[in-house]
Amino acid sequence: MTERTPLLHYRLCTSVNESEPRSPSAGQAPERRPGSPRTRPGGPQRQQRKLSTFFGVVIPTLLSMFSVVLFLRIGFVVGQAGLYQTIAMLLVAYFIISMTVLSVCAISTNGALDAGGAYYMISRALGPEFGGSIGLMFFLANVCGSALYVLGLVEAIMDTFGVPEDNTVAPTSHQILPSGYWWSLLYGTGILLLCLLVCLVGAHIYAKATFLIFLIVMVVLVTILVSFFAVRPKTILLPSPNNGTANFTGFKLETLLGNLNGGYVVDYTTQTMMTFATVFAVMFNGCTGIMAGSNMSGDLKNPSYSIPRGTITAVIFTFIIYNLLSVLVACTCDRVLLQSDYSFLRDISVWYPFVIVGVYSSTLSAAMSNLIGASRILYALARDDLFGKALSPAKKTSHSGNPWVSVLISWFLVQMVLFSGKLNTIASIVTIFFLLVYAAVDLACLALEWASAPNFRPTFRYFTWHTCVLGIIGCAVMMFLINAIYASASIAFMLLLLLLIHYLSPTSSWGYISQALIFHQVRKYLLMLDVRKDHVKFWRPQILLMVSNPRSSVGLITFINDIKKSGLYVLGHVQLGDLNTLPSDPLQSQYDSWLSLVDHLNIKAFVNLTLADSIRHGVQHLLFISGLGGMRPNTLVLGFYDNCPPNDRLNYPSISSSQFTNPSNLSQELEEPPLFHFASLRGSADKQDSGEFEDGKVLGPEEYVAIIADAMKMLKNVVLARYFNNFDRSQALLPSSSAPGKGSVFVDVWPVNLLRPDSSSYVDTCSLFLLQLACILNMVRTWRKASLRLFLCVEEGRSVKGSEEKLGQLLKDLRIKAQVIPVPWDQVVALHWQRQGGWSKKPTDPPADESVARAEEDENQDDYVNSFPSNVTRLSDDYLSAVNKLILDQTRPPPAVRFLYLPRPPADTRGYSAYLRQLELLTQDLGPTLLIHGVTPVITTDL
Repeated sequence: MTERTPLLHYRLCTSVNESEPRSPSAGQAPERRPGSPRTRPGGPQRQQRKLSTFFGVVIPTLLSMFSVVLFLRIGFVVGQAGLYQTIAMLLVAYFIISMTVLSVCAISTNGALDAGGAYYMISRALGPEFGGSIGLMFFLANVCGSALYVLGLVEAIMDTFGVPEDNTVAPTSHQILPSGYWWSLLYGTGILLLCLLVCLVGAHIYAKATFLIFLIVMVVLVTILVSFFAVRPKTILLPSPNNGTANFTGFKLETLLGNLNGGYVVDYTTQTMMTFATVFAVMFNGCTGIMAGSNMSGDLKNPSYSIPRGTITAVIFTFIIYNLLSVLVACTCDRVLLQSDYSFLRDISVWYPFVIVGVYSSTLSAAMSNLIGASRILYALARDDLFGKALSPAKKTSHSGNPWVSVLISWFLVQMVLFSGKLNTIASIVTIFFLLVYAAVDLACLALEWASAPNFRPTFRYFTWHTCVLGIIGCAVMMFLINAIYASASIAFMLLLLLLIHYLSPTSSWGYISQALIFHQVRKYLLMLDVRKDHVKFWRPQILLMVSNPRSSVGLITFINDIKKSGLYVLGHVQLGDLNTLPSDPLQSQYDSWLSLVDHLNIKAFVNLTLADSIRHGVQHLLFISGLGGMRPNTLVLGFYDNCPPNDRLNYPSISSSQFTNPSNLSQELEEPPLFHFASLRGSADKQDSGEFEDGKVLGPEEYVAIIADAMKMLKNVVLARYFNNFDRSQALLPSSSAPGKGSVFVDVWPVNLLRPDSSSYVDTCSLFLLQLACILNMVRTWRKASLRLFLCVEEGRSVKGSEEKLGQLLKDLRIKAQVIPVPWDQVVALHWQRQGGWSKKPTDPPADESVARAEEDENQDDYVNSFPSNVTRLSDDYLSAVNKLILDQTRPPPAVRFLYLPRPPADTRGYSAYLRQLELLTQDLGPTLLIHGVTPVITTDL
């Protein structure tokens, strides 16, 4: 398959009946072609898809929705609730399931639907966690439902042919079957064995068997409808314990009027008072079963065509039949008969055994439908490997594609449930499980609709997000209406399964709807984020950290993650190269490694990579284009330019940097997890190439300073980080033995421009930005116990106390808690002025031409925002060393990190090297240090 013929592979494979490779699991690659059925693992045969719409969807759905409710509960509902409320119940119930049917139709027509039915829809839409938990509950519901119908069939058989357990009652001529627990278990086992044989042969035999049952049920239904007109009025003997009589009146207006309104009484079988809620719950059981056709999705010839048409047809047909029977019953049967004899249809039928055969047939088909549905769901769960090797045997299929192992496992579990005898305690849970599945399908469709993904374009368009929401609400209300305790327990069980699958299952390749929803919402809110409404009160750092090689930058990456304070954090990297000379984009093969690094370090950062002919141009690109809308970096962080040897902090095997420029060399290695596929550090033994500067560097000192100047021109704050190559936060935050107790970890702040001793101001923009970053670091949870120390440089003759009080008041106004420490630096400043007094231009100095003079003049015009003129050419090494020693002398105990004032670079590019050397001397041996320059206001004292 190529870019020019992306669907050629699909057309060829779907037109030729050939074998297909094994389908992928949750942790494997996605399906190679849409619409292709999966095959059994380890077998070359293709799974057969033989069922049509009528045999595969209409018949199973009809029989599942009818079941025994059609013959044994219609009279009960009308007798208790009356005709008006019965029709209202039917309208509400069918409205609820119709909303779910619309969701099923939408999802099933949006692409190729494989085996698993509702589980497949939910898992592919909501992800493996939600799909796996709902799928397992759906499987258990089908297992218990199959056992429920088998026991119901046994009870129906025993009512007709079983010997009465009461010895005082004489058996009739046809009551010949022995009764008792073990006999009932034996009968149930035999019925279940019959269902097993049908399901083991395959879906085509199941379709034929259900078609035969369908014909029987339809014949019985027709005879019942005819009986209402053909049978004359008669008196019917009520069953025990009523021991009375009631009338079948035929069509009479008096009978209809007596059955219009509700008349709730005590149920003669359970001896409990009936209410609208309990009757509605019983009636709603006859409306479930809409997923019976969807469960056969793996056996349908065209599931996207059959499921919507077949399901809607079955729902409409059952709705008509239920309403028709309700009206006929209300017009012809006395209310006492309806309330006291649930099997009255046998007595009014033109032939007594017809209704019995109908009850047996519908119950048997429901048991068979639940058994084969459970096996298909189990097969889909096993194939997706959501539960590891526990379900791996269930993947096996027969020559024709029938998952016979899943059938056997499902049969075994149903048999285990049969040992419980009575299933009245879990009958409500089964219904609640089904409703939970219906709600999950509605949620899946709602998520797809709200995500607005272009690929969600189902051919069935008769749905909106409103129908999905109504379906979810309706199913949830019905769950709690049936049994609030069971509903709560079911939801808790689902959430527990969801968490287990989330932490234990492999990563799927199905796509995550959460990502689509997040994208949709983030795009909407990004458009609402207006940069014109920015205010200093709500300023936060939005940092672009340039990383040459993550192997030596782990300490800095994690530290900047602390200092970002819920702001934007972008890891930037420049790859040198020219796309014109490369066969493909080399950054594509690196991106996964960077994302894996972000996950491994547990930081909240984005990744931006660029390809450029120089580092400076690459940084310019990233400063221009990083971010989106109102989320753009306002601060550039660079590692310091020095000769410190880099240390590998990842300690994982590396690959040579030459492989990054040749993606084909990397393809085999990237089959493994992409974490730590980064180039070797400069100076390492396996480094195959080197830069054009000393020690293999790809960046020169002048270009480095030019990057700083570029960022300031673009009104970006600049931070230079030195001595973070071995930084470890856990070690840095260890209390010092020389200062025990709380606050023994310090963060030192020097808010004065130490390279300009004639300026002692600490209220300019740069100083306030430095204070802001230090305060932000102190607000982070892991740094809260650290104490800020603010050093105030004072000279003799000035009021130390006054300056200290003034600075303390400023800190109070800024809500910054810090300890102010005055530092006399007269001797240090004296070194500077002595140098200035004896300074003269050396003969070897290059003559200052007109452009340099103009540049120095421009420097004094404060051409950067709130910055001081640069005087890098006037500072002596003695002065810088003295300042460095002054800083070191004040650090007892040594701080975890230092914040220093970063002056702007000189306007003359020829002074870049001297500027960098001065910064190097200033920060020599200081430990983790940040040189900070701010260009925009970031702090305010206003409310």
